[in-house]
Amino acid sequence: MPAAPRKKTISPQRRELYFFSLYRLLEACLLALVAFSPVGEMLVRLREPTLLQGMVVLYMIAAVALLVAGYRSRLPPPTQAAIGLAIDILVAAGTLGTTTGSQGGIALLLLFNVGAGALILPQRAGIGFALTAALVMLGDSLLLRTFDLENARPLAESVMFAVTYLATAVLCELLSRQVLESQALAEQRGEELASQAEINELVIRRMKTGILVVDGEHRIKVCNEAAWALLGKPSPDRRELADVANGLHRSLMAWRRGRGEIPKAMTLADGAPEVLPRFVSLSLTDNLFLIFLDDSRMYSDRAEELTLATLGRLSASIAHEIRNPLAAINYSVQLLEEANELQDADRRLLEIIHTQCQRMDGIVRDILGLARRERSQPETIDVGQFARRFVDEYRASHPLETDILQAVAERSTLAMADPRHLHQVLTILVQNALTYGRMPGEPARVTVAVRTAPPGSPPELDVIDRGPGIPAAVASQIFTPFFTTSEHGTGLGLYIAQQLCEANQCTLSYQPVPGGGSCFRIVLPQGMTLVQDAPSGHMNMA
Repeated sequence: MPAAPRKKTISPQRRELYFFSLYRLLEACLLALVAFSPVGEMLVRLREPTLLQGMVVLYMIAAVALLVAGYRSRLPPPTQAAIGLAIDILVAAGTLGTTTGSQGGIALLLLFNVGAGALILPQRAGIGFALTAALVMLGDSLLLRTFDLENARPLAESVMFAVTYLATAVLCELLSRQVLESQALAEQRGEELASQAEINELVIRRMKTGILVVDGEHRIKVCNEAAWALLGKPSPDRRELADVANGLHRSLMAWRRGRGEIPKAMTLADGAPEVLPRFVSLSLTDNLFLIFLDDSRMYSDRAEELTLATLGRLSASIAHEIRNPLAAINYSVQLLEEANELQDADRRLLEIIHTQCQRMDGIVRDILGLARRERSQPETIDVGQFARRFVDEYRASHPLETDILQAVAERSTLAMADPRHLHQVLTILVQNALTYGRMPGEPARVTVAVRTAPPGSPPELDVIDRGPGIPAAVASQIFTPFFTTSEHGTGLGLYIAQQLCEANQCTLSYQPVPGGGSCFRIVLPQGMTLVQDAPSGHMNMA
């Protein structure tokens, strides 16, 4: 939708100059009435009528020209005001010199000119013109007292007019300063409000919660991106709520009638998730309503998190109680294995007991690791060196026999991560790869590789096997806690690995390998990576 053209604004000084020019035109008309009509002879006595008429004609032309120039001239308003006020004072002096008995009226007319000029002009210029007008009035009074004493007005009157001019100029200049400061403050507040409105609009648009604003006739006024997606991405031309989401329209109608009925979860479009609407009235006249569309998956995820947290605490308590008798059983089995009179069948049974005790001890360790996850303490590590060192340590502590475990790192890559957490994640992934990532009757081939990426990209650490891979239906659930396809697994390994990655602001994902196999990829966050080229040693912040 094209933006509406912005209305041209007029500055306060331009507006004041316009009214000043109109007043000058009014003054010219009054002087023309005095100079060209019989009424003028009733008001004042004309000493030089021809000179006065010529001066009034010129003043009328100047008044019209200044009125037009106020809009079309590129001269700044103070300059135009100074020119006009100088002409006003000259015309006032000429009128006083060509008439008799007009001093009071001219002095009052000139008072407004002095005040209006002080509103537009700088302080010194405004006071200077006021002083000039005062001198004109005092000079005319002194000349009359010298040459025409009969028509001279009291000198005190001229002095009071002079003082009034100066006081008016000072007060109008102070008023102008306050007006400009208020105008500047209003513009600043307007810009701040406009910026705040833009920020609010951006926040609402980017919120994950769907937000709709509808009027009393259920026409959509505002719709953010999340609500648009939940509604099935309708056309912007469709503004009727009943047309876009009839179920939501009926639910809002029921809420408006009931004022207490709890809305039910609903699906607003094919393929869209189920949402739980919430309604808020924005006015007492029922003319505007705010609708929140909460994705029900957020509630289920939160409930799952609370369930897992509770289950983790409960499992940790049970694990503590299991570990002590388990250790006693394991120790007793080791003592029985040392007896010489045991038969082979009995030794086989003891071996089974010992194996199952070790398995149970591993389950207890997984559960305690889930319940006692320590806060990450990231530090700068070389991912390539870390991968090679991990592989060497794993080979030394875990006999691989015919299995193959290798590390591949083509370049030195620096990143921020907790080495203990990363070591635990790699241990889980490598154990899973050696256990499940093998073809029947063949040794496992597992690679821990630092994936080469363009400079500035986040480093990626892959654990790759050449086994049968993971079916798509199973791959979508492998990070779910307690999900496992093995009779001997707990379903916690990959979940713990993913949680540790998230604690380090990394991501762990499964990537199928073309030609068979699996790849678990760890991606470190781009904002916390350092990339260093091995040959030059030049380091760049990603």
